[in-house]
Amino acid sequence: QVQLVESGGGLVQAGGSLRLSCAASGSIDSITAMGWFRQAPGKQREWVAGIGSRGTTNYAISVKGRFTISRDNAKNTVYLQMNSLKPEDTAVYYCRASVSSSDYWGQGTQVTVSS
Repeated sequence: QVQLVESGGGLVQAGGSLRLSCAASGSIDSITAMGWFRQAPGKQREWVAGIGSRGTTNYAISVKGRFTISRDNAKNTVYLQMNSLKPEDTAVYYCRASVSSSDYWGQGTQVTVSS
């Protein structure tokens, strides 16, 4: 079992920045990859960024160049640095941990970008 707790969401003006955090606990040694997803009102949840166990990162085209995913293994925490935010980035952001054939999700954190 893995527990995930996200934090760092909030209200920001367009062009601003936020940093989301995802703290993992439990069977963290079994985590193979972690990622950030988001879900806007009335839309399906979509993948935003991912980081593998060796630090390899990948990004959705919509956020590439603006968002950066990173991990601090000593703190068991994954971050999502979001710069140049746009109103269309408004969503609930979720952290996901992949363990073998299972996925674990956090409770989500709201990000609202005003124009």
